[in-house]
Amino acid sequence: MRGNPDNLRQAAARKSAAAKARADQGLHDMIRNEQPITFRRLAHIACVSLDFLYRTTEIRQQVEQLRAQQQNTPPTPKQRVDSDQPSSVIRTLTAQLADLRRRHREEVNALKHALETAHGENLELRRRRANRQPSDRSETS
Repeated sequence: MRGNPDNLRQAAARKSAAAKARADQGLHDMIRNEQPITFRRLAHIACVSLDFLYRTTEIRQQVEQLRAQQQNTPPTPKQRVDSDQPSSVIRTLTAQLADLRRRHREEVNALKHALETAHGENLELRRRRANRQPSDRSETS
């Protein structure tokens, strides 16, 4: 038999301990960020497999206990927002929208002025061309 089985066992134990530590840290992060506790989310955050989480009894029990607590605990009430007062986000977006509308009107007016100027120049060029002498036309042909 090649290799040292004890080294393989020690490496597997280190790998399992590291995965447990990542899962514990993931649970703490989920609790701190008030995220729903689920096996899938924990597996994603901790970079471990679902199978690992289900097979590791202490982590499985901890996840199930935390999930049950979350389901029994009503969500924390958010700050009461007075419906008469718009939130700061709404005020900011409304101000941005008003500014965009103002700039749009200014741009449209500038474009209308430029178009009127171009039409005037075009009309002037047409009149000059129409006023040319017939001899001028034959010379250019």
